[in-house]
Amino acid sequence: MKTFLKILLIALAVLVAVKLLPMVLALGCGLAGVVVGLAAVALVVALVIVGAGVGLAFLFSPIWVPVLALVGVIALVRKIFARPARAAA
Repeated sequence: MKTFLKILLIALAVLVAVKLLPMVLALGCGLAGVVVGLAAVALVVALVIVGAGVGLAFLFSPIWVPVLALVGVIALVRKIFARPARAAA
């Protein structure tokens, strides 16, 4: 009798699973659509931020390019005239 109840319970579980399958499938597809939509929005926001950064870099290039060149020249001069490090005896 115990085996018959186990089989009946399994059959009932399979029936419930088959009845709920379309709803679970629709819910999963809807959730996947929402995730893809959010990923697309995040990608657009990231591209806008990167574009704004590049635009600001182009806008301020008359300021930072000469400053960068000056910093490079100073670093080169310091490296040329630096004393070699002494080895510890």
